[in-house]
Amino acid sequence: MYQSRLFLFLIVLWGSLQETKAQNTNTLKQQIQIKPTTQAIGKVLEAIEQQTQLKFSYSNAILDIKQTVRLPSTNLTVRAILEQILTPLKLQYLQRGKLLIIQKAKDKTSNNDTTEPPKPTSFTVSGIVKSSIDGEVLIGATVYISALNKGVYTNAYGFYSLTLPPGKYLLQSSYIGFQNQRKPLHLNADQTLNLELANDTTELKEVVITDDLLEDELTRSEMSLDILNGEQIKNTPAFLGEADVIQSLLTLPGVSNVGELSGGFNVRGGNVDQNLILMDEAPVYNSTHLLGFFSVFNPLSVKDVKLYKGAIPARYGGRLSSVLDIHHKDGSLKRFKGEGEAGLVSVKLSLEVPLVKDRSSLLVAGRRTFADLMFKLSQDEDVRNNRFFFYDFNTKFNYKINDKNRLYISGYFGRDVVGINNIINFSWGNATTTLRWNHIYNNKLFSNTSLIFSDYNYSLKIPSPTGVLDWRAGITNYQFKNDFTWFINPENTLDFGVNAIYYDFQPGNVVFSGNTSFNIFSVAKEKALEAAVYASHTLELGKSITLNYGLRYTHFFKLGPQEIRLYQPNQPRNNETVTGFRAFGNNELIIDYYGLEPRLGLSWKASKNQVVKFNYSRNRQYIHLISNTTVRIPTDIWKASGTHIRPMTSDQVSLGYFLSFAKKQYAFSVETYYKRIVDLLEYKSGSDLLLNEFPETELIQGDGRAYGLELSLRKNKGRLYGWINYTLARTERRVNGAFPEEKINNGAYYPADYDKTHSFKLLLSYRLWRRWFFSANFVYSTGRPFSLPSNKYRFGNDVVIQYAERNQQRLDDYHRLDLSLRWAGKGTKHWKGEWVFSVYNAYARRNTFNIFFESDDELQRNATKLSILATIFPAVAYRFKF
Repeated sequence: MYQSRLFLFLIVLWGSLQETKAQNTNTLKQQIQIKPTTQAIGKVLEAIEQQTQLKFSYSNAILDIKQTVRLPSTNLTVRAILEQILTPLKLQYLQRGKLLIIQKAKDKTSNNDTTEPPKPTSFTVSGIVKSSIDGEVLIGATVYISALNKGVYTNAYGFYSLTLPPGKYLLQSSYIGFQNQRKPLHLNADQTLNLELANDTTELKEVVITDDLLEDELTRSEMSLDILNGEQIKNTPAFLGEADVIQSLLTLPGVSNVGELSGGFNVRGGNVDQNLILMDEAPVYNSTHLLGFFSVFNPLSVKDVKLYKGAIPARYGGRLSSVLDIHHKDGSLKRFKGEGEAGLVSVKLSLEVPLVKDRSSLLVAGRRTFADLMFKLSQDEDVRNNRFFFYDFNTKFNYKINDKNRLYISGYFGRDVVGINNIINFSWGNATTTLRWNHIYNNKLFSNTSLIFSDYNYSLKIPSPTGVLDWRAGITNYQFKNDFTWFINPENTLDFGVNAIYYDFQPGNVVFSGNTSFNIFSVAKEKALEAAVYASHTLELGKSITLNYGLRYTHFFKLGPQEIRLYQPNQPRNNETVTGFRAFGNNELIIDYYGLEPRLGLSWKASKNQVVKFNYSRNRQYIHLISNTTVRIPTDIWKASGTHIRPMTSDQVSLGYFLSFAKKQYAFSVETYYKRIVDLLEYKSGSDLLLNEFPETELIQGDGRAYGLELSLRKNKGRLYGWINYTLARTERRVNGAFPEEKINNGAYYPADYDKTHSFKLLLSYRLWRRWFFSANFVYSTGRPFSLPSNKYRFGNDVVIQYAERNQQRLDDYHRLDLSLRWAGKGTKHWKGEWVFSVYNAYARRNTFNIFFESDDELQRNATKLSILATIFPAVAYRFKF
C-alpha cells in the first residue's frame, strides 16, 4: 500500500511537468487582439508578448523588425500570426518553454538529397560558484541572465545549472559579502563554467544587510527563512562579549526562549525539541554550553546559518517547528589563514590549511573556557578543587577528486565539565561525524550522498569512600541520506531524495564502581528506524509567480528488544492498572507509524520591490524530549514514539508580505501564521520522570495551537543600520483526556510555558568614526506563565505542594539592553586586529527567571523571585585575523 502511494505521487509529479508542456502548446492557440492594419513586425511581436507569457529571441541579421506586415483579421491565434509573418521571409520558430526562437527555415531538399540534422535549440551552462580568495563554495549565490530575465541559485553545495537558447549573453553572479561579477558568455554548446567571486574589499563595511540579501528575499519562493552570516553573528552584542549563533537568532521575530540559563530556543510556539538543529548535516541533540549561556557552534568556523521557521522544505523532516541548518567553512584551498579571539571567558582559534592548492584543504577550530584555571589561583582548597569549563573542537577535510566529484569529512567534539569539590562531577557533550560525497552526473543533475554519525551523552559521577556512583544516559544515531537536484530548465527545478536514520536511545544506567562493580539500576534501551523519501518541484509561472510544492513520506519503526507494559483497556495508565508484559526480541517490530507530509508554497512578485508569499506545510515528529522542567537541562532524555506514546503532527499556514523602498535603504516585512499540533506531549502534575522505566504513566498527550503576527523593519545602508522586530503571538495547549488524571485545567486551553504575547527587539549599529563602531541590542517581552500553588499536605515526612490551574499567572515583563563598542585597528597585510568592549544588561535589570515557594509556611506570601543575571556584565575581547 505504501509503495502504491509513492508511485501515485510520482505519477502526479510527472503529470504536472507534462501539464506545463501542454500549457506552452495551448499558448500558441491563444487569440491575439490586434488591429488589421499595416504595422511593423516588431509591434506585432510586442503585442503577442503583452497578451501572453511568451518571449521572442532572434537576430537582427535575419529579421528586420521595422519591416511592415498587414494581418487579415483581428482575432488570429499566435500560431497563425507567426505563419503570416515568418513564412514569406523564409523564417521559422522553435519553442523552448515560453521562449520562441526565430531562425532561418531549413530547406526541405538539397542537391545530394540528404537531410541536415537539426541544430540544438538550447544549451546548458553549469558549474560551481566559489570564493576567489579561499575556494569556499558559496551556498545560495545568484547566477543570472538579465537579458532573458532568467536565473538560478546555487544549491547547498555551490552547484548551479542554466539552460538557455544559443547566443551571446552577459552572465551575472552575486553573493552576500562579495563583489558582483559580470562575465561574457558565448553559449554555442554545453559548457562548464566555474565562477569565482572576489570578497568585498571594503575594509570597514557600513552595511551588514546587503542589496543581494534584499534581492534574494524578493526573488526566492521560500518564506519564513532567516539567513545570518558570520559577520552578523560576531557583531551582535552578547553575554560577556562571546559572539553566539543562538543569541543572534533570538534577535529575530518569532524566536524566543524562556530566559537566561535556558537551553535551546523556541520558534513560533514550538518546544525546544521541535527544532531540527544540523551542524554540517549532522543532528545536534543538545545545542548549549554552560547550561544555556552559550551554544556549541564556534562562530569563527561558521560559514552560514539558515533558520526555516515555517516553510520547511521537503528535504528536511523529523521536527515540527523549525530547521536550523549550519554549515562550517570548508577550509581555504588557496592560502593558509587563521582567525582567533581572546576574551574574559574563553579563547578561540580557527586555522585553514591548503594541503594541495586548489585541490584539498583542512579546517581546524577550537575553543575553551578557563574559569577552572582561575579557580587554581585561589587560596581555598575547596575552590581549587572546583571545575567549571567547556571545550569544543571542529575539523573539516575537503578534497576535490576531479571536476565531477568532491569529498568532505567533517567532525565535532565538545564537552561541558562541572565539578564541585570532588562531591559531584557532571559532564555532557556532543560528537558528530559527516562523510559527504558531491557528484555531478551531468550539467543538470547533481547529487549529495552523506553518511552521518551523531551522539549526545551525559555522565553524573558521585564519589564515595568505597567507590564511584556513575549515572550515564544519551542518544546515538546513524544516518544515510542521498539528495538530488535536477535543474530541468530555468523554470523547473526538481529536488528529490531518500533518508534513513537508525536511533539508539540510552535512557539511563546507574553503575557503582569500586573494589567490585555492579549495576544498580538501568532503564531499558530503545531502538528505532526512521525512513523517508521526498520530492519537491519549483515551477515559475510567468514573470511574477513561483509555485513550490512537494511531498515527503516518512515511516517510523520501533524495534526490540524491549518489554512493553500492558494496561487494562478503558482505564488510565498507572501502576494499579497493569495487566502484564509483552516481550519483543532483538530487532523485532514493536509498532510502526507512517504518513505523508505535503508542502505547498506560492510567491507572487507584485512589483520589482514587493512580493506576497503563502505557505502550507505538514510535519511529523517521532522522537520526544522528556522533561517536566520549564528549561532544558542536560539530564533530559530523548524517547522514541511507541506503543503508549504517539508521534506528534503539525499543520502550519503562513502568509507574508515583503517590501523594499527608498532605493533599497529600507525593507519592511509582515508575516502571519497559524499552527495546529496534534498529540503534543505533556506531563501530569507532580510527575517523576527521572530514571522512570515506564514514563507513559506520567505523560499525557493533547493538542496545541500557536498563532501570531511578525513585523520587521530593516535599514540597510548608511552609517546607521539594523532592524526593529515586533511579534504578537499566542501559544496554547489543551489536554482533555478520558479520565480526570489525564486532564489539565479541566480540558480547557492554557498558555504554554514559553508563551509570550508581546515581543519587541531592536538591533542597531552605528559607525561613529572610520574605525569605531557602536552597537545596541534591546529586547522586551511579556513575562512567561507560571503555576501558582494552592494547597499543601504531608506525605510521611515530606511536604507536598499542590498547584492551581496550570500557567494562569505570569512573571514580570522581561527587558534588557546590551551595548558594544568595536575599534578596528589599521592592521597590516598579514595581520588585522580589533578590540570589542561590551556591556550586557546595561541598566542592571533584575529579570525574574522563576519563582520559588516555601513549603512550610503560607505558600503565596513566601514566594522568592530568582534572577540569574541581575547586574551589569562588562567584557572586553580582542579579535585577530592573519
